[in-house]
Amino acid sequence: MKVSSMNLNSLRGNSKIAVAKVGVAAGLTLSLLMTGCGGGSSESMLTSAKEYLAKNDNTAAVIQIKNAIQKAPDSAEARFLLGSVLLKTGDFAGAEVELRRALDLKYAPDTVVPEIARALLAQGQFKKLTDEFAKMELGSAKARAELMTLVSSAYVGLGKSDLAQAALSSALASNPTHVPALIARAWQKAVAKDFDGAYGLVEDITLKNPNNAEAWRLKGDIHLFGRNQPDEALAAYRKAIEAKPDFLAAYTNSLTILLSRGDIAEASKQLDQLAKIAPNSPQTKYLQAQLAYQKRDFKMARELSQQLIKIAPDNPMALQLAGAVELQLNSLLQAELLLNKAVAAAPELVLARRMLVMTYLRTGQPTKALTTLNQGLAKGIVDPESDSVAGEVYLQNGDVKKAEEYFAKASKAAPKNNRKRTSLALAQMMTGNTDTAFGELQDIAASDTGVTADLALISVHLRRSEYDKALKAIESLERKQPDKPLAANLQGRTLLAKKDLAGARKSFERALTIDANFFPAIASLATMDLTDKKPENAKKRFEALLSTNPKNVQALLALAELSARSGGTKDETAKLLGKAIEASPTDVAPRLLLIDFQLKGGDPKQAMSSAQNAVAALPDSPEVLEALGRVQQASGEQNQAVTTFTKLAAMQPLSPSPYMLMAGVHMVAKNKDAAASSLRKALEIKPDMIEAQRGLIILSVEANKLPEAFAISKTVQKQRPKEAIGYVLEGDVNTSQKKWDDAAAIYRTGLKEAPAPELAIKLHSVLSANGKVADADKFAAGWVKDHKDDVAFQFYLGDLAIAKKDYAVAEKNYTAVVKLQPTNAAAFNNLAWVTGKLNKPGAIEFAETANKLAPNQPALMDTLAMLLSEKKDYAKALEWQSKAVSAQPQNAMFKLNLAKIHINGGKKDLARKELDELAKLGDKFAGQAEVTTLIKSL
Repeated sequence: MKVSSMNLNSLRGNSKIAVAKVGVAAGLTLSLLMTGCGGGSSESMLTSAKEYLAKNDNTAAVIQIKNAIQKAPDSAEARFLLGSVLLKTGDFAGAEVELRRALDLKYAPDTVVPEIARALLAQGQFKKLTDEFAKMELGSAKARAELMTLVSSAYVGLGKSDLAQAALSSALASNPTHVPALIARAWQKAVAKDFDGAYGLVEDITLKNPNNAEAWRLKGDIHLFGRNQPDEALAAYRKAIEAKPDFLAAYTNSLTILLSRGDIAEASKQLDQLAKIAPNSPQTKYLQAQLAYQKRDFKMARELSQQLIKIAPDNPMALQLAGAVELQLNSLLQAELLLNKAVAAAPELVLARRMLVMTYLRTGQPTKALTTLNQGLAKGIVDPESDSVAGEVYLQNGDVKKAEEYFAKASKAAPKNNRKRTSLALAQMMTGNTDTAFGELQDIAASDTGVTADLALISVHLRRSEYDKALKAIESLERKQPDKPLAANLQGRTLLAKKDLAGARKSFERALTIDANFFPAIASLATMDLTDKKPENAKKRFEALLSTNPKNVQALLALAELSARSGGTKDETAKLLGKAIEASPTDVAPRLLLIDFQLKGGDPKQAMSSAQNAVAALPDSPEVLEALGRVQQASGEQNQAVTTFTKLAAMQPLSPSPYMLMAGVHMVAKNKDAAASSLRKALEIKPDMIEAQRGLIILSVEANKLPEAFAISKTVQKQRPKEAIGYVLEGDVNTSQKKWDDAAAIYRTGLKEAPAPELAIKLHSVLSANGKVADADKFAAGWVKDHKDDVAFQFYLGDLAIAKKDYAVAEKNYTAVVKLQPTNAAAFNNLAWVTGKLNKPGAIEFAETANKLAPNQPALMDTLAMLLSEKKDYAKALEWQSKAVSAQPQNAMFKLNLAKIHINGGKKDLARKELDELAKLGDKFAGQAEVTTLIKSL
């Protein structure tokens, strides 16, 4: 996807901007400011500088001028020369400073004043320019014409067209042949969409002044934007560059054409030339970022776009590009923030709006996607390329009819675009018109050499559990791609879903005969090995891949995960993660996994070392910097963590995450004022960030600032009128003050707007806390009756029953949950526990099911171990409990249960050893009374 085919200096209907560009050597597209530096010179150094300028070596010229100024700080000529060079190279603010110094040092006003005006115009300081220079009288006719032309452009920028016309007439009265004024007149015609009239004027100018770069640049713009003739435009821009080799605007415009065409090679060459002429120009950085984007070098594109955002945080084009980069890198929150800001600043940016809609879809926010789409339509912004995206938006919002309408528009606009035809067929399928839809998909798949429709067919069949039909569609896919492993792999997955394990294994193995390094098939076979309790076979598969491809990061990470799951030592797992880092030093994922592994394994020193190494290797990675901050926080280095997160905030100026992380550090340090400040900064960036709003409410309640807490909850309700969270927060504020009736009223109001399980649970709990048990029971019965599929509420009722030791009621609720969710490991675990308490059969089987559904979970292993111990199966109980203790060695309750298992198994010496260690914990372990009792019983 190209980031933009829009020229940054475009005419596109904005007369204020277009005319304001007249006479400015460097294009004013981004209006980005750079800081400059000044200096003075001696005679010989100025002579040298002028020689460099004649060779277009601006960098060397600046060095000579600055060196010389140190010897003669009051040299008016040196100041003028420096200001002029800075103006040419895009440092407009620095240019103004130096030019004003030259004027103060009595440099000729006729020469320096127009240059100051040009610098002000380049910075967008239109009012300052007109206030200072509109009535200034210069000595020569040429200087007066030049200055009034610039004043005219400034008036255009201020929207004062009458004054702009008057200033331009004054310029031409002073000098009827003043070319910049004539170009300005042509610009005015172009802005008024009189492209033929504008072209006639500029054609006459280029005939009489064939070396006038501005005229050629305008000619190119008329070709590009007025006549849609990119070839002719490119030729005109090249003429402009020939006339003025350092003409930034012409480079910018021609590069935009090359990038929109995808002519990467030619664009790279031209951009290299531009970088030599204006290395620090924001336009250069923008185009470098766009080129990196099109080369799919998203790391470089991110680095460059973030530099632009720091310089001009409100520039819509820079925001659009930065948002596109973050979307490609799957940094969806950052993409949302950037694109939102771009659309707010420039609603007409169709690409930014389209990408924002796509971001909302990818983050599961279809309502926001629809709102953003409709806002564009309401403003009359028509984007044919968004039709298929609009179809998906309506589809996700449940408006199938509207979705089909947009998919049909997309398909009609591009009847040969099988991707859009496929989308339309899928939309028809959602309406229940499955026969027609399947027929269309099959027709596309049969007539198209691509595989989009084939994959859509396979996906739909699998979603409908139509495995035989899916297999038939996979056969068609394989005929198109007999030399690729995709079809065989899909066949394996489908057979796996059919429980045909032998067939699945053969299919995965066949995929590997086509491509021995096809990782998805290797991973699937390894998973089957683990299910068969053959971890060694799984390990050998990854090792075999590494024997032919030692730097395969996926295989190294898979081995590391396998090591961690199968009881490998910490050193073994860390070593494998280290090898993955060595294999791909610039890959963030292995480094983050190593840091998290060491941190969770209770090894903060190693985690700190790994995080510091990661930052040294990837200093521009926000993910790595965040990991360092988390390690510092876990290590008790709160001040260092705040410093790190502050750096992260500077790196991501439009992300609220660093401030949320800072707030967490301040909360641990009990610096609640600083925590509140950080949360507010997060909300300045993202006003609807619920985590920050919730945190501020908690702090407000703790500080007894209840009006503030209520105000925030009301804001949330306005921002999310159809969501439960705003009502939950307001109700919780009342609950914190034990205002049960007020809380219940809010929860009931919320249930009318958003009948969510969380609100139901909250209402039931406050009714119970208020002693209204009958009302609570009545509400619960009615809720379960009307919401039979509400797993969360029934799970809550089960937990509540356990707290009351009403195990029969708990059993009833957990049984309902596992029927609704047969893969809910927590429900099976709790059902196992209450079944054991009721002395009913099946407890161990339930616990085993929980551990199969969620393997290597210490809490689940602990439940199974205790049930096995009660059944006097000491060996198995010891095996499971030892695993639980090994996974969480600091969990005192697991160690206490291990001691109980030893006691039940007659191993009193082993039990005493565990209990003695627990006794040493003293008040740090709440179960000391039971420890004392067990020690006495030995």
